[in-house]
Amino acid sequence: MTPADINAVLDKATVPEHSVAFMRAMSGGEPFLAGDHLFIGAEDWLVAVGYPLEGAYRPERFEAALAEALRRTRARECWAICPALPERLKTHRRDRDHYYLLAADAVPPPRLERLAERAAAALTVEQSIDFTAAHRRLWAEFMGRTALPPNVRELYARTAEVLPKAPGLSLLNAWDREGRLAACLLLDAAPRRFTSYLLGAHSREHPTAYASDLLFREMIRAARGGGKQFLHLGLGVNEGIRRFKTKWGGAPGPPYEMAQWQENQKMRTEVTSLMRQLAAMPREPLSKQQFMASLPPQRNFAMLWEIRKNGHSSWIGGTAHFFCYSFERSFRELFEKVDTVLFEGPLDPQSLDQVSAAGRAPAPESPRVLPELDDEEIRRLERVVCGPRGFWARFFGLEHKGAPDVRHLLAHTRHWMAFFSLWTGFLARQGWSQSVDLEAWHLAHDMGKTVRGLESIPEQIETLESIRLDRIVRFLRQCRQWKRYIRRNVRAYLKGDVDNMFGTSIEFPTRTELVIHRRDARFLERMRPFIEAGRCAVFVGSAHMINLRGMLAEAGFQVKRCR
Repeated sequence: MTPADINAVLDKATVPEHSVAFMRAMSGGEPFLAGDHLFIGAEDWLVAVGYPLEGAYRPERFEAALAEALRRTRARECWAICPALPERLKTHRRDRDHYYLLAADAVPPPRLERLAERAAAALTVEQSIDFTAAHRRLWAEFMGRTALPPNVRELYARTAEVLPKAPGLSLLNAWDREGRLAACLLLDAAPRRFTSYLLGAHSREHPTAYASDLLFREMIRAARGGGKQFLHLGLGVNEGIRRFKTKWGGAPGPPYEMAQWQENQKMRTEVTSLMRQLAAMPREPLSKQQFMASLPPQRNFAMLWEIRKNGHSSWIGGTAHFFCYSFERSFRELFEKVDTVLFEGPLDPQSLDQVSAAGRAPAPESPRVLPELDDEEIRRLERVVCGPRGFWARFFGLEHKGAPDVRHLLAHTRHWMAFFSLWTGFLARQGWSQSVDLEAWHLAHDMGKTVRGLESIPEQIETLESIRLDRIVRFLRQCRQWKRYIRRNVRAYLKGDVDNMFGTSIEFPTRTELVIHRRDARFLERMRPFIEAGRCAVFVGSAHMINLRGMLAEAGFQVKRCR
């Protein structure tokens, strides 16, 4: 992060973890921003601060930022703090608490003011950044008698190392007449709007009554003198610490939840590798000949209809999420005639990661596919999806690299994620490295068109959740017919024959009332302002075209096949 970035974060900071220099010094990692959120990461770990720097907290935005941060760091060991954990992280929750806040202009209760004055008669207060032998003894004494969470204990242990590395940190000390340290607070004044009370300790070996109260009063005065709006008193931690903060007027503020988990890199790669391959753009410029040679075989895009109303023309096409041909030439010709291109939902890498993250983290009560299949059915599915495996397959070069872990997917992901992962793994083994909607998405962006999604990612995840488990199980059991199924569909798709694509004995799991018909109405409602204005291209899954053609006609549009 640049100095300007750090200053911007400190200007907008709302929690102690937004103090960039402190977090860098404490963790040894490097801070960076993803969306409106701060992350700290290093080689194989990541700390996610889920309190946004702009606007209110929204779990889906934090999930998208987290997905981007995971992609950038490839972290395995992960921690996240936020007001409320996203759904996929709830099973990994390790702590729940509240931050406690105190206004800088708060007037201390008279009784506490009197106690602080009594301590002031016996103690000298000073602020410094020197962590001395007296501090080490006080820290060791306090930690030896106090039960503390591991993260808080780590902060005590590393205070001496962190102090000189984080501008804004200081020690507020209370010394007795014999030069012994009676009490000490560790403060952070780097955030612009508040001072953070990070740690505190008082001595029982050399006690002075009300030493901690004196330091608390002086901390409030220093914050007020420094123009701070409030003091961040940190978490409640335990009843004793919470009681000390509330007696000075501290009140529960933002909720706090912390999760710790291991990101399964193997699983993340298996689930998203094909999508990443499709989404990746070349980093080196290609000649025209190289570019054309790198494309899969080209075909004309026949799954397309022109829709007209009041003299305005738009187009609607049926896509395939994975396919074996490219339609780049047809799409380029089409996009020359439009200003806006609509898709079912966003297809950027962050959005794809958000869907993947939801699929990888099923709730305990979510259905799994594994119990629905017997061992022979699973072995058959492994053979169809992964192809030949073992020594001889490797020896003859027949083993498919990157084959998914079938049993892991069936046992540890949401039912729809298991289905899509196995289906796309099978298609990848057939050489299907193309995606109709992703190709159109990237080309529309490259040509400077306005690109929009008809649904949000949460809406799409809700739809995926509605897919019935029994339909998925039935489709997986028919895996020996998959090759015949895709051959038939390829022929129909290239002809634009949408009606004959779905008249097979294999019932695709997503072709249900909720997934198709209810979404048709939603798509029509949301695309309507754009297609009525004209110069718009709409891309939806091919199955939606069965009903949408009639729905568009009923809405007053002329619908005509493009040939």
